Amino acid sequence: MKKILIIFMFLANYVNAIEKNINVETAYLAGGCYWGLEELIRKLPGVINTKVGFSGGQLKNATYKEVSKGNTGHAESIEVKYDAKILEYKDLLLYFFKIHDPTTINQQGNDKGTQYRSAVFYISEQQKEIANNIIEIVDQSGLWDSHVVTDVVPFSAFYLAKESHQKYLKKNPKGYSCHFERKFDFLKKKE
Repeated sequence: MKKILIIFMFLANYVNAIEKNINVETAYLAGGCYWGLEELIRKLPGVINTKVGFSGGQLKNATYKEVSKGNTGHAESIEVKYDAKILEYKDLLLYFFKIHDPTTINQQGNDKGTQYRSAVFYISEQQKEIANNIIEIVDQSGLWDSHVVTDVVPFSAFYLAKESHQKYLKKNPKGYSCHFERKFDFLKKKE
């Protein structure tokens, strides 16, 4: 019994030490179908957890069926919990702009409608400023053929999608996605 107590105390102290060393931040992003967006972002070093759902609309407790009709104002979105000591918000956004086309209005690949728009839902003025700065950097890089049309709007709510939609491509590796990482370096100076 004494050994179990010692092990328990060790684990409790270990978990406490880990929690003190993590700086958890949250980001809300929309960039087309949330399955592909989540699948790529969840693998980034520093990402602790991702969830898919809906943001940016007027309907409370929105469901996939309602949002897919295109008249709720919501976008398919992801909630990203990340350790800001490992992954900075600006780097998360730079990656976000590599894995979806931020120059198409209300469309990603074959998916069309306002629910597939590109958006950054900021939760602080600092996030808003960083998002606008990153968009300027992405535009100035000239790597996309057109200008970024990503909405930068205040976060209001996130409605979680059903469990069957969470980590969908992890559960269904052959499922549909129009997301992929481009070999863009938005920060590289043009020569």
